[in-house]
Amino acid sequence: MKVSATREHLLEALQSVIGVVERRQTMPILSNVLLGARDNRLRVTGTDLEVELVAAAEVSVQQAGDITVPGRKLLDIVRTLPEKTNVTLMREGEKVVLRGGRSRFSLSSLPASEFPVIEDISAQHTLQIRAHDCRRLIDKTHFAMAQQDVRYYLNGTLLETDGKALRAVATDGHRLSWCEVELNGKARELQQIILPRKGVLELQRLLDGEGDIEIAIGSNHIRVQIGDVRFTSKLIDGKFPEYGRVIPALPPRIMTAPREAMRATLQRTSILSNEKYRGVRLTFAPGLLTVQAHNPEQEEAEDQLEVGFDGEEIEIGFNVSYLLDALAAIDADTVEVGLTDANSSCLIRKPGDATVKYVVMPMRL
Repeated sequence: MKVSATREHLLEALQSVIGVVERRQTMPILSNVLLGARDNRLRVTGTDLEVELVAAAEVSVQQAGDITVPGRKLLDIVRTLPEKTNVTLMREGEKVVLRGGRSRFSLSSLPASEFPVIEDISAQHTLQIRAHDCRRLIDKTHFAMAQQDVRYYLNGTLLETDGKALRAVATDGHRLSWCEVELNGKARELQQIILPRKGVLELQRLLDGEGDIEIAIGSNHIRVQIGDVRFTSKLIDGKFPEYGRVIPALPPRIMTAPREAMRATLQRTSILSNEKYRGVRLTFAPGLLTVQAHNPEQEEAEDQLEVGFDGEEIEIGFNVSYLLDALAAIDADTVEVGLTDANSSCLIRKPGDATVKYVVMPMRL
């Protein structure tokens, strides 16, 4: 194989796939990226066996072929070359030689035949969606995913569609985020699929443009084409909880408050909360929200905020981090908090917006 390309084209392709490539892997081949050159295109593939990313770059191909090289090292080399440098990559025996300007680098290589590639996902379902709508789904829900939970089906985000809208749901068992966006045209109903955490975060990183994208779903994989980058991820094989049961339908008590002021009040009070449990006590009274916190050092904090609330007084404990995450994800000046009683979850959302919902369970203080 022998190709030449501008530094910028090569750098863009490498940066697109490097998120799934680690320097040290249990399988040495996974530290490498696969470079495939033909038809004046270079395909750069990175994988960790759960998520695969393939990016394409325009190159001049003098000799077609496939090679693998250490991904992070190649990226670091290309990144440090001067702008607009013409880069040449070619195989020399068991090594891959890179030349750029007056620089020359000889990199180790492993056989391309050993590189694990997901060719066909046997797509059973495809749907079209605007790229910024898909990004919105992830932005509004990803923070509620669990991290390394033994209930493996919580370590990801649920996707489902009724044919008209695509819905994303994430929960760690203590809070839940829910968002839906309309699809471009109609699609068949989709049984629930769970995209793993790593896949969700990589997809979020890639979705920064406009235009439409196509999502293809097979029995074990999901594939998304985003410009010159193809994203493929395994799906989590598990049953997601019946989340509809935990979303309060019509909370009898509603509080409205300025979002930024409420965030600031919670952040100030949380400074003296228990660092491990992060608990704060919220007292909702007519026209007034009181936030209190204390910690094992016998330190206490109390703050008050004028709010819109005319129900009877109610006192509930919450993990303040969960409340702050939900408030940060709402893009509105005013926030609405729906309450049932002191032992029930609260529903947080933008007033009048039924497309984004956050549920936070209470905690004992």
